[in-house]
Amino acid sequence: MESATEPGVKQKVRAAVVVGALGIVFGDIGTSPIYTLQTVFNPDDPHPVPVSTGNVYGVVSLIFWSVMIVVTLTYITLVMRVDNDGEGGIMALIAMLRRWGGAANSRAAGLLVLAGVFGAALFFGDSMITPAISVLSAVEGIKVVEPGLGELVVPATAVIIVVLFTFQRKGTATVGRLFGPVMIAWFLTIGTCGAIGIAGHPGILRALSPTYAIGFLWGHFGIAFFSLAAIVLAVTGAEALYADMGHFGHRAIARGWLLLVLPACVLSYLGQGALILRDRGAVGSPFFLLVPAWGRLPMVLLATAATVIAAQAVITGAYSVASQAAQLGYLPRLRIAHTSASTIGQIYVPGINWLLMVSVLTLVFAFQSSAALAYAFGMAVVGTITITTLLFFALARVHWHTPLWLVCLGAGVLLTIDLLFLAANLTKLAHGAWLPLLIGLTAFTVMTTWQRGRQAVTRERERAEGSLCGFIDLLRADPGSYARVPGTVVFLNRGKQTTPLALRANVAHNHTLHDQILIVSIETLPVPHVPDEQRIRVDDLGYAGDGILHVSARFGYMDSPDLPSALRLLAPEQTEGPVALDEASYFLSTVELVRGPAQTMAPWRKRLFIATSYFTADAAEFLGLPRDRTVIIGSRIQV
Repeated sequence: MESATEPGVKQKVRAAVVVGALGIVFGDIGTSPIYTLQTVFNPDDPHPVPVSTGNVYGVVSLIFWSVMIVVTLTYITLVMRVDNDGEGGIMALIAMLRRWGGAANSRAAGLLVLAGVFGAALFFGDSMITPAISVLSAVEGIKVVEPGLGELVVPATAVIIVVLFTFQRKGTATVGRLFGPVMIAWFLTIGTCGAIGIAGHPGILRALSPTYAIGFLWGHFGIAFFSLAAIVLAVTGAEALYADMGHFGHRAIARGWLLLVLPACVLSYLGQGALILRDRGAVGSPFFLLVPAWGRLPMVLLATAATVIAAQAVITGAYSVASQAAQLGYLPRLRIAHTSASTIGQIYVPGINWLLMVSVLTLVFAFQSSAALAYAFGMAVVGTITITTLLFFALARVHWHTPLWLVCLGAGVLLTIDLLFLAANLTKLAHGAWLPLLIGLTAFTVMTTWQRGRQAVTRERERAEGSLCGFIDLLRADPGSYARVPGTVVFLNRGKQTTPLALRANVAHNHTLHDQILIVSIETLPVPHVPDEQRIRVDDLGYAGDGILHVSARFGYMDSPDLPSALRLLAPEQTEGPVALDEASYFLSTVELVRGPAQTMAPWRKRLFIATSYFTADAAEFLGLPRDRTVIIGSRIQV
């Protein structure tokens, strides 16, 4: 009986996971058919593609093979085989490079890590542009239904975006249950409309042959090259497949892609191509004109729902990337709210949320249409894809020891394609492609400045704090200089080599030492999660029985640090006497940063670092410390 039912249970679980992936992962790439072909043949483009039979076949073939190579081959088949304890995404690649780079390859690994940080910075640009272009492209369908309503597109888009960002703080746990069915309905609908379009001109199926893509590139390179800047829009959202791998797994995402998303998108592109071949006037909005007149208004509503889901996915992705970047030391501590009691990945970052909302609204009002935003979008997408491909092959060589000739062959082919897309988008710098580069460079500068500034502050703090072992030796040599008082105190520190400033100040000014002293360091490991059995490490610092212990609380870069909960994992045999954590006091050392004469960074970087430090979340809140038992002692450090 059990053996008969167990496979059925597993099948149900797998189906539920696939449906969940369809609702979260594929929103961005699944809505690309709305605007890709429209952008390729946009007559207002500075390098327009003339509408002709040969060009339509060539463009549709290029779209199909771009999707197959970039998404199916690069991401589904290759990149998603690399995971950091199950987690994916460009921050996971950065963490793995930091772990496996090795001393011998430290310089090369460092450069690759910087490239990865820039890729993460570009993702922030993507997360600003995706909601704007996705919702705009869907709402623009109303102009096909009723041209007189065109003036409502921008205001309606702005209202939808404001509502979307306002509700982020409530989380997506409840709404998320609807995402899967909505996206299934979306893919079935666009696939059906595409099939109907193909039936009207079956010859478009010949575009599936790579000869049309190659012939278009080879025979009309002057036109085809510039078209790549728009064709890359067909693979937007590919990075989301990898970034969300930790939530759904490689197998579920691959199945959703191969069984539903890929066929539906291909049918839609082929159907739109067939429509343009029958009616060249449809080139202005082939996606919505492919739908029968009676179904266009429902399609606009369904497209709006699908693009809101696409925007939701990239917004939560931005929260995740920002949180991981903070854990890895590239951003200051951020105030993070967990919106689900059961799913750790569902978080809300207020600062990032409101920054994104203002940025998205600015883009909507500045660019006014999805076509105007298309080239900005393409640059953000192809930049991240190129860097991800580069990091994958570097890890394949370093970690898997893949033969050099195979790495060079694979990287040579795939990076050539990526760089061709990148070069085409660079020709659009004056037409919007500058925007994601500006956003990326700004975010990259902030992230690298914060990392360098942290290193400089750490060196200064180590000098001010002095040796912890030396401090304990002084206490033991002069026990009359202080009095032991009952109770347990926890001092937060960066490691066990130096003395917490708060501990020094307490002994120097109050001349007291508590019976139980825990010097706690928070250690972020280059893995997503740390299990409870590996969370705590205890060191008596060489002197048993003095009541002074060093505790390392270890977290993964996707964990939410909760120090009181972590300390409750301490076993009685690890501590020197009873530890009253429910009554313990927590001492924090805060630092006021000021510019100093040391040549640690350029003056403008020092100003940027100090300005960024003001956005640092309160340490007590970040670590979950009880407010009524937390004492903060300040100090000043020059940068």
